Amino acid sequence: MKPIRTDAIRRLGALLLGATVLAGPAAAQPAAQEGGKLRVGLMFTLSGPSAVLGEQGRDGFLLALDTLGKKLGGVETEVVTVDDELKPDVAANKARELVRRDRVDFVVGPTFSNVLRAIARPVTESGAFLISPNAGTSNYAGAECNPNLFVSSYQNDQVHEVLGKYAQNKGYKRLVLLAPNYQAGKDSLAGFKHSYKGEVVNEMFTPLGQLDFSAELAQIAAAQPDAVFAFMPGGMGVNLVRQYRQAGLANIPFLSAFTVDETTLPAQKDAAVGFFGGANWAPDMDNPQSKAFVAAYEKKYGSVPGTYAMQAYDAALMIDSAVKAAKGNLKDKDAIRAGLKAADFTSLRGAFKIGNNHFPIQDFYLVKAAKRPDGKYETQIAEKIFSNYQDSYAAQCKM
Repeated sequence: MKPIRTDAIRRLGALLLGATVLAGPAAAQPAAQEGGKLRVGLMFTLSGPSAVLGEQGRDGFLLALDTLGKKLGGVETEVVTVDDELKPDVAANKARELVRRDRVDFVVGPTFSNVLRAIARPVTESGAFLISPNAGTSNYAGAECNPNLFVSSYQNDQVHEVLGKYAQNKGYKRLVLLAPNYQAGKDSLAGFKHSYKGEVVNEMFTPLGQLDFSAELAQIAAAQPDAVFAFMPGGMGVNLVRQYRQAGLANIPFLSAFTVDETTLPAQKDAAVGFFGGANWAPDMDNPQSKAFVAAYEKKYGSVPGTYAMQAYDAALMIDSAVKAAKGNLKDKDAIRAGLKAADFTSLRGAFKIGNNHFPIQDFYLVKAAKRPDGKYETQIAEKIFSNYQDSYAAQCKM
């Protein structure tokens, strides 16, 4: 990866109000062929209980675009934002509209894996590139890998493997596992069990969107496991953590992924403090570009960014680097694809590269929910669990 240039830092210093520069603005490049603009479709869940996740993704991408002077790869960029409503059929129709009516060059999204599965073919078969800043299902990491699909986040299993490895290292013998009944939920428990070799005394799948966990908590209380692992993103996670504390189960260690994070902590507050999670980044990441990003995000949006925002920001940098590699020629799909794979940018998370299946190879951490001196809540890095970690499905990809 290229180092951040001194001249770029000077040019962007004012924009970040004194914060260390995140990434240099695109160098002057030829405009897109025929004088066209680069068009990006953002597809996130922007309504309902899970909207906060999508809002972070949208805001992270737009912050990056602002930082880059409204241009990606030196090409003036327009953004079309749509709400997938967390409905796969709605998302598929809107994806077709983005590529056919709006003629976008890239679609960035979605938040949820069931939506990714619905939009992958409509987007990629149109010739557009799909950059997923969050969802990363096992099928697209393996046998169904796609030359026009890239992921800036992770393969779904990996974050959960962090907690499985931690539970294994801690010597927990008996665990209860809990996740919603959809692809990412199934991937989450598979990922946990990939690293955890102890006994799973109960494995519970709930309807996606469930908010009352009294029945599941009663089963946990009866089982008295050494620990609980949960994957419950968004509003599901808010309610689960609150109800877990209210049920008097805090003496049983609570391990989770996407359940206690920057999207849920403002509502969970002290109920989540001390609970562990897994992540590829946290707001206290100690590198200049991450510190600058966190400062800029908090100033603009008034909230602490989570991985959803970070990965979407990196998705913008990924596109920027790819369009640069194609010298601004949006019709040179091969050059753009090669640029996406090269990932020639400075990621907010530090070490980062794209594997043969177009999924990242990166570090993963155990994180812990904490209350900051200013009263805000964030996750903080407790220890590194995996270094330069590639997902276990990459060998199945034949690209």
